[in-house]
Amino acid sequence: VMKFQDVLVSREHMFSVGIEQDSGRFYVSIPVSNGMADYEEYYEINQATFELFKRDPDAALPFVARCRKRELDELLIVQPGTNRGTAI
Repeated sequence: VMKFQDVLVSREHMFSVGIEQDSGRFYVSIPVSNGMADYEEYYEINQATFELFKRDPDAALPFVARCRKRELDELLIVQPGTNRGTAI
């Protein structure tokens, strides 16, 4: 089980930035829902991007928008199941 630790949470823009505790990987997460459950999708980012988004959350907004449109699926840390949710 991965341990995702949020460092910054933007309630206004509905995303989080954090570190996966075991691997040390950095991520941006967004909430999604598939009708049966609400959950988060985690997109890997590098340390420089993590530091930028932590310092300036607005800088993350274009990245978050692309995640919501599924344009950055290659960065997903956990691959979604067959009943993948849509961004909330």
